[in-house]
Amino acid sequence: MTAVQGAAPQADVRHTERPRQRDFGLDILRIVSICGVVAIHVFGHLVGRAPRDSRTWWIAVTFDIAWIWVVPVFVMISGALILGSRQLADPGLFYRRRAVRLVPALIAWNLIYLIGVRLWMRGEDLTVTRVLQLLVDGSVFTQLYFLWLIAGLYAVAPVLAAFLRGGSRRRAVAAAATFLAAALIVYMIPGILSLFGVSRPIQLNVFTQWMPYVGYFLAGYALKNVRLAGWKLLLTGAATVGLLAAAIWRYGHRGLVPLLDAAFPVSYLGLQVALAAIGVFVVTLSLCDGLKLERAGKATIALSNATFGVFLVHLVIFEAIRLTVPAVSAGTSLVAVAGAYAVTLAGSFAVSLAANRVPLLRNIF
Repeated sequence: MTAVQGAAPQADVRHTERPRQRDFGLDILRIVSICGVVAIHVFGHLVGRAPRDSRTWWIAVTFDIAWIWVVPVFVMISGALILGSRQLADPGLFYRRRAVRLVPALIAWNLIYLIGVRLWMRGEDLTVTRVLQLLVDGSVFTQLYFLWLIAGLYAVAPVLAAFLRGGSRRRAVAAAATFLAAALIVYMIPGILSLFGVSRPIQLNVFTQWMPYVGYFLAGYALKNVRLAGWKLLLTGAATVGLLAAAIWRYGHRGLVPLLDAAFPVSYLGLQVALAAIGVFVVTLSLCDGLKLERAGKATIALSNATFGVFLVHLVIFEAIRLTVPAVSAGTSLVAVAGAYAVTLAGSFAVSLAANRVPLLRNIF
């Protein structure tokens, strides 16, 4: 893993509207984003093993950091879908439906990664102390912290919706900007203090994972109907690409400008990444505005609904590849890692799509 903690999509309720009634922008954004989630974890493995500044290392960094926007965007997608939902008018009903969707997955996948991957596949010595630490930190495995993150956002969603209800889009934008700015400042402080030799890292746990992401959650709702065209769309798209290119360069040249690294970290809660994520969200929805997928609509919806399962299962598949293919484990071959990415992504979609057809498995996918 590299500069990012791990990536994952939201556990939103599946949508089954007919294609002509559906906003395919969010579906396409989900599908593209989950491809980035897998890329971060697979190519991030290579970043940690390839010789620094080698061509292989730079290619891996590019594939890794170019997708750094995926977690903020998945949170924004959740905000766009959840905060405008009619279910929020009845918080009890909302909580029951979300619990049915999220709690089985949370329990099952923590057990799968704890016992199946850490204990059986890796052969780790899991003491009671270590298990408790992993559970409380929400770090049973790379991506599972996101389940706690989204659970926390679901918990506060009715409160946020009540505040937004009856207000203009300006209220939503102001709220999103305020919460996001506060989180960015909080995560700026440890880096700046480190320049003076003061160590004050931020440690999140299962009860606090959601807190820094409220701004992104609100931003998804505030910006879901923003559509750009003409020079505004072109300029925003170019700026977004520029921000991501700069993030790749900065990650590869860490330490060159210490103050910049400290104040604006290349992370989910860094200003540069936040602006890039907002750009990706708005540009993608603008490009997909009014898109009609007559023949491909059902397939697009199925792939979109499968993204949650892909997020959950993909590291089981990649772990199996890593443990059986020496070139992938050692990080000595870009070709082998690229192949592992393709197999992991395709295999994860295949498993998730199949599981969605099985009633019991569907409950945890």
